[in-house]
Amino acid sequence: MYIENGRFSLWCDFVERDFLENEFANLIKDGEINGATSNPAIFKNAFLTSKAYEDDKKALSGSIPSEIYESLAIKDIAIAGDKLASLYQNGDDGFISIEVDPNLCNDAKATVQEGKKLYGAIGRENIMIKIPATDAGYEAMEELISEGIHVNATLIFSLQQAMSCVDAFERGLKKCSGKKPKAVISVFVSRFDRKLDPSLDSELKGRVGIVNATNIYNHIQERGIEEIRCLFASTGVKGDDYPPYYYIKELCFKNSINTAPLDTIKSYQATKDKTIKTPMTKSEIDSFFTQLKSQGVDIDKVSNELLDEGLKAFVDAYNEILTQIR
Repeated sequence: MYIENGRFSLWCDFVERDFLENEFANLIKDGEINGATSNPAIFKNAFLTSKAYEDDKKALSGSIPSEIYESLAIKDIAIAGDKLASLYQNGDDGFISIEVDPNLCNDAKATVQEGKKLYGAIGRENIMIKIPATDAGYEAMEELISEGIHVNATLIFSLQQAMSCVDAFERGLKKCSGKKPKAVISVFVSRFDRKLDPSLDSELKGRVGIVNATNIYNHIQERGIEEIRCLFASTGVKGDDYPPYYYIKELCFKNSINTAPLDTIKSYQATKDKTIKTPMTKSEIDSFFTQLKSQGVDIDKVSNELLDEGLKAFVDAYNEILTQIR
């Protein structure tokens, strides 16, 4: 584990061919990360701007855009999976996530089919299929987990979403025969503060995402299901209001994962502070949300808005890749 005595893991939220072939292996070897994640926005930046894919694109020039995207993504994820394989075999995470087509977020059957297709095409056991936390997504999560496929539930902003994922995973695990797969619940953090900070009093600024994520973490921990862990996502800092490592340091909890951009990870490494923190208590969290409500913030409404924005951003990124990739 990244911090073994607390079972805290740090995963890199970045995938790009040159990075995977070079620096990625050093980060793993030096014990700085023990997993990685991807999403359509990350692939958009890689596939449309990096020269590392030019030869593959030429070889695929007769293919339709979705086939080009899928081929490039599968190759990247397979490379990452191979480099992380030794960690996985030693029980030290070693996962890499790939998201299903975000356009399928309201189609459970198609999501399951896509997830199985990707898992089979990549052909590595340490792959997590990433699925947005929608009503259709919960159904797909249960099905894939029941068939022994690791799942990353993504775009989680509310406690209700998180608990629906836990319920789906628990049902799937009960139906799974043989070795139990792992599941992570990706709670998005910084987007709350970017959205709300301008309208909040100073004592609440930079705290909404952390308190909300802590509340969700506490509830997941209380369920006590060994195969399910809380993952803190969207932990990069935009602007200079907070240190780059802010959301990693504040959410360094036992039995959790933090997936962060490469620059954020490097900033955290430079602090030399690897202290496992004690989460806020229920009464402290309730008091914070009471303060938040007094300032006119409806946390459920904000969570729903952020989910809609997140789904749209991933769909737009995916569709832009298909429009521009050649």
